[in-house]
Amino acid sequence: MQRRVCPITGFELPVLGIGCWSFGGGAYWGAQDRKDEANVVREAIARDCNYLDTAEVYNSGASEEALGATVRTCRGDVILGTKVPPSACHPPALRAHCDASLRRLATDAIDLYMVHWPLTRQAIKPFTQDETILASPPNVTETFATLLQLQKQGKIRQIGVCNFGVKQLGEALATGAKIAVNQLFYSILARAIEFDILPLCARHGVGVMAYMPLLQGLLTGKYHSADELPFARARIRHFRGDRKDSRHEGPGFETDVFAALDGLRGIAARADVPLTHLALGWVAAQPGVVCVLAGARTGAQVAENAAAFARPLPAETLVEAEALTRPLRDAMGTNADYFESAKNSRIE
Repeated sequence: MQRRVCPITGFELPVLGIGCWSFGGGAYWGAQDRKDEANVVREAIARDCNYLDTAEVYNSGASEEALGATVRTCRGDVILGTKVPPSACHPPALRAHCDASLRRLATDAIDLYMVHWPLTRQAIKPFTQDETILASPPNVTETFATLLQLQKQGKIRQIGVCNFGVKQLGEALATGAKIAVNQLFYSILARAIEFDILPLCARHGVGVMAYMPLLQGLLTGKYHSADELPFARARIRHFRGDRKDSRHEGPGFETDVFAALDGLRGIAARADVPLTHLALGWVAAQPGVVCVLAGARTGAQVAENAAAFARPLPAETLVEAEALTRPLRDAMGTNADYFESAKNSRIE
């Protein structure tokens, strides 16, 4: 597996990382077998795609606990990344939450510790209803000063952010913290970061870690209409805003999305690769991307995703896929928060 380096810090990552949201089981993904979790980690190490990504809020801490139990005997063979919610970034809370993640992960140092969403009221609201925190969100300067202290103490090795827009990333960088990665929603069918955020990351040497490259299963090709998707996966702006649990209230782009999906199936067939390989390989080929995160529930899924990186996609395939999906990109616009309208976007 190819390794890539985050320019500002020299932090090295495999081009394919493993999303571990399903670890520990939970309402979103359902039950998860411990043997399958062990097989995921075993296969990730064997395939050299050994970056394992989780978050404190995934399954209410159970993801971290399950991952910690699974890597206890192979900690030196993996790179662990986790995230702290923005509601927990006042300095005392941030230190306490970092210590709690360390305990759940059963490690003395977190390789990559990320602020999960920006430090604004709008971004914090999904994480807490505490009016004290909402009225006075954590201060950017104090938050990153605390992260630098945790780094100096050896509790975290690299500092990262998730879902930070141009303004928010600029404020974070202005604190003097060296930010290794900005983890962002990026897919061949979700390209909003290309307008402004991706270029800013490139200018400042911040590596982009792309999450949801398969749009939570849409780009496996098994779905042919939005009605076939589990409702929780149809909450994003690609789909109508009147679908269950959707917040964006927009009309969606369902006709355009499934037309593009059909076109991508044709491109994949001509290139003689599975659609998932096209989707993963296209994101990995984009400038500035240091790691592509793909969730896996079994070792076989890790092996299948890793196979996408055995050989690069032909240049003409990349160009054709880009041209096909550019109209959808332009129609959906610059809002990189695919769960909210532009008016309520948490990414600025």
